[in-house]
Order: sequence, then structure tokens, then C-alpha cells
Amino acid sequence: MVEHKRNPKVDEFISRAKKWQTEYDGLREIVLECGLTEEYKWMHPCYTFGEQNIVLIHGFKEYCALLFHKGALLQDASGILVQQTENVQAARQIRFTNLQEILEMEAVLKSYIYEAVEIEKSGLKVNFKDTSEYIIPEELRNKFIELPALETAFDALTPGRRRAYILYLSSPKQSKTRQSRVEKYVQHILDGKGLNDAP
Repeated sequence: MVEHKRNPKVDEFISRAKKWQTEYDGLREIVLECGLTEEYKWMHPCYTFGEQNIVLIHGFKEYCALLFHKGALLQDASGILVQQTENVQAARQIRFTNLQEILEMEAVLKSYIYEAVEIEKSGLKVNFKDTSEYIIPEELRNKFIELPALETAFDALTPGRRRAYILYLSSPKQSKTRQSRVEKYVQHILDGKGLNDAP
């Protein structure tokens, strides 16, 4: 077996994991056997081909997962890809709850990884939903009427920043909570800042 270059930061990530250590090791071996470069990004093991992110290993309370950055473009012949939330457009996960599941799916996982590499080589891109397709919450629309400069400032934001605001401001079930969120971010929007930009 060819020994693939291991990133010491990933060794550290796995050794410090309180859960999923053996599963992370199993996923790591499979991915490395596909010839990808092991990196450490977003505080997780991330595997690249050239400069492109292919897969990331991460864990949650109920499962660990192999996340394909452009999973929406994969054929998913085995029907195993999961869209983490309805707002995630490109990435897809394959979830596991034990090492045995990972070992039994090794051949399938490798085929998905190789397909993901081919997608990168071909230059295919995920067609993201246009920001105009998102529904602006009523509370924000009302604020636009009250303060026209806010709508102008909002329209001047990048599509990604507008999308982040729309999703964040729409998510509470109660109008009162949506309203307080809108009030909190008025000045931020007027200053041309994104949701997570420092004030």
C-alpha cells in the first residue's frame, strides 16, 4: 500500500476528538487512498485536488459525515447523499454512526470521491439559487417602506450578504423576533456590512 502524506493537524484533530475517533480514522484512510491532499481547514480534515476542496470529514452528536463540497453535482447512484438543511445548495453529506458502516461502503465512497474529482477536473459549477428567488421577510419589507435608504443599501450588498440576511431574518417563527432582528441590523445594512462583519 502506498503511504500518503498525512497532515499533523489532522492527527491532532483525531486524537483530540471526544467522539468518532475510529470512524474519522476509517474515513481518512479511504480518502487518502484516493490520492487527495490532506489539509486542515475550517477546523476539520479537508481533502483537496489541486486547489479545489473535494471532501471534508466532520462529526455531530448523532453522526459523523463525509461532506462533498459540490455534492449536489454527484450522480448519487446509491441514494446516500444528504442535504444538511434546505438552505445548503452545493454540499452534500454521507452520514455514518459506526466504523462498520464506513468499511462496508468503502468501494462506494471511493467511487463518489473519484466522481467528485472528475467534476472538479471538468470545471462544473453548482448553479446557486439567485438571491431574487428568496422571499424577503415582511418585517424587512416594512422597514424598507419606512426607511427607503435601507432598501437602497440592502440592494447594494453582494448577493451572498443579501442571502445571509434574508435567511437569518426569516428564520424565527414569531414576527416579534423577526422584527427585533431587523431593528438590530438596520445600521449594519446601512453601513454596507454583512451579517457577520464586525460593527
